[in-house]
This record gives sequence, structure tokens and C-alpha cells, in this order.
Amino acid sequence: MPVTRSAVARAVYRGTMRAIDLNADLGETVGGAPTADDAAMFAVISSASIACGGHAGDAVSMRTSVERARATGVAVGAHPSYPDPANFGRSAMPIEAAELAASVCAQLAALVDAGADVRYVKPHGALYHAVLADRAHAAAVVGAVADLSDRVGRPVPILGLHGEVMRAAAKVGIPFVLEAFLDRAYLADGRLVPRGEPGAVLDDPAAAADRAVRLATEGTVVATDGSVVETGAASMCVHGDSAAAVAMARAVRAALDGAGIEVRAPW
Repeated sequence: MPVTRSAVARAVYRGTMRAIDLNADLGETVGGAPTADDAAMFAVISSASIACGGHAGDAVSMRTSVERARATGVAVGAHPSYPDPANFGRSAMPIEAAELAASVCAQLAALVDAGADVRYVKPHGALYHAVLADRAHAAAVVGAVADLSDRVGRPVPILGLHGEVMRAAAKVGIPFVLEAFLDRAYLADGRLVPRGEPGAVLDDPAAAADRAVRLATEGTVVATDGSVVETGAASMCVHGDSAAAVAMARAVRAALDGAGIEVRAPW
């Protein structure tokens, strides 16, 4: 559902918001081979969502990502998925909630064991979208994040969109941070155009840069039908595995810097 903002939120976006997070999904190695130019992406983002074995990534890629994040001052987030590397985590998976919770717990633990100071958790792919509507899967993910929070001794926020996962997080006191996408098309109701449909994935760096500045100053994106969607987002994503990812991220960062908008992690 589109965001209905409070008077306070409207005031924040009425040209006064001077900082926003820029995140990318990284560490997504498949068979030991990277799917993105991670080094280039780490140079311009403020938060990195690191694959932790569910859809991609392994012990080596996790350690490498943690080291890159430490060297560049980038916050590390965990990017757990359905345990489905064959489909890169982008297919719906009929899995029992208890099994999903165990898998997500194991993925989060693997990233911590790789040396990460995990500042947030962002589900990946099909799981990201499933937890918006599937109450059982949302509760499973939130339960895993609550276990991680207990392990590290502080609440670990979840990054995502409005839906069941946001409500489940609120019930157990897990912070929730809203996200918007710079390289995905939006429907009028605030959902993303499904991958595979024409125009779902955007690849124009200039358009992404314009969207980023608009999101940071107004909190809105323009949907495919021309309507304006209010996002309430405090973090913006550029997917690291798209062909234009590096050019897009650099264009976005340059536009934000030029507009006097600080790029920083909110964690």
C-alpha cells in the first residue's frame, strides 16, 4: 500500500531532508564467481546487503565483503534468501515456516561468523516480496532477526517495504526501515512491477539520479501510470548485479552530492 505520511514526515520531505542511505546487494558470488563489480560499488554506497549463502555467496565472499566494508566505511547488512541457489532466490518457495526460520538463522549466523557487525537485515528476492503478504514467512524472518538481535545485544533493524513483515517486526520491537528502489519500476499502489514484465528493471543512470534526488527531498517516485507514490523511504537501493549498476550508482552519488544531500547509513 502507498505510504500515508504524518505531518512530521511531510515536514521532513518538504525540501529539508539532507541525508539518505544508498544501499546495494553485494557479495552475490555464484560458484565462486562474482555477479557484480563489488569493489566499484563499495566506493559509492553507504550500506551493503551481503548475500549469506541462501541464494548466493559463500564463506570467502562474505569475508571479502566484510573486509571491503570495513575499508570503505560502509555498513554491513545481511541479505538472507529462500535456500534456493538454483533460482538465485527469485522463485517462490513452498517451505514450512520453521524450516525457513532455521535457514535464515543459519544465514545470519554465517555472516556474523565471517566477522560482520550486522547493522540490518534485508530479505532477498522472492522472500523479500513473500514477507509482505505471507504472515507465517514474515514471522519466521522476524523471529530469526530477533534471535540475531539477542546474539549481538541490540535490536537489528529490518529493511523492506510495508506489509506483514513490518507489522510482525513492530510486535516484537524490531525496528523497521522503509526502502525505495532506484532501478525498479513502480505500480500505482506502491508495489514493484514484477521482474519479467516489460520495463520492470530500469537501466538509465540519469533517470536513477533524478529519482534519487526526488526521493531524498520529496519522498516520492513516479509510477508507470504517471501517478505519484509516497514511499517514506530512508534507504534507496541500486541492485549490484544489473549491467548498469556501477554507472547508475556513480550517477546517483554524484547527483546526491551535487544537491547537498549527505549519503550515510541510518543504522
